[in-house]
Amino acid sequence: MAGRRGSLGLTSMNHISLVCRSIEKSRDFYQDVLGFFPIKRPGSFDFNGAWLFGYGIGLHLLQSEDPENTVARKREINPKDNHISFLCESMVGVEQMLKEMKVEYVSKVVEEDGIIVDQFFFHDPDGFMIEICNCDQLPIIPITDITHHQSTTIVGANCSSSILNKRQQQQHQLSNSSIQVASEDHHDQSYLPCA
Repeated sequence: MAGRRGSLGLTSMNHISLVCRSIEKSRDFYQDVLGFFPIKRPGSFDFNGAWLFGYGIGLHLLQSEDPENTVARKREINPKDNHISFLCESMVGVEQMLKEMKVEYVSKVVEEDGIIVDQFFFHDPDGFMIEICNCDQLPIIPITDITHHQSTTIVGANCSSSILNKRQQQQHQLSNSSIQVASEDHHDQSYLPCA
């Protein structure tokens, strides 16, 4: 099995499934607000749902069997709650769009070693948390050596949407341990692809 010790040999994330009160409202939200697009769903399923795709990942919306009792609507936007996060091209543009669409959101700022990261948190129609951020400004610094489980310092590479395919190739190479890691004892400038 390929991958790191203890790994299941995974190659990528495929999809996220969300149980919804209303497939139509959730589909519209993920299409209109986040830019996902509908894709064909197997006709053999015996339950209502919709499949969407965007940003290299699938989103499977599943109709709740008991919409009023099985999906709890969250009222408070809590950035420490379960959420999925998306990178964006412009935080200013995102904030303007959220305001225009009248989407209630919470804004947070993280500062680490002089790097400022902006975050917007908001809910989908069922209360599932979404984050939009510019987190790609933070370097990815593993706590341990990927191949030898020793302490390391890795120079992180910033990611952008234009290098998504290259990232996926690098992640595959990483899982096969073909990337060099800069050790604390060395001043090697090898780069780790963004995860």
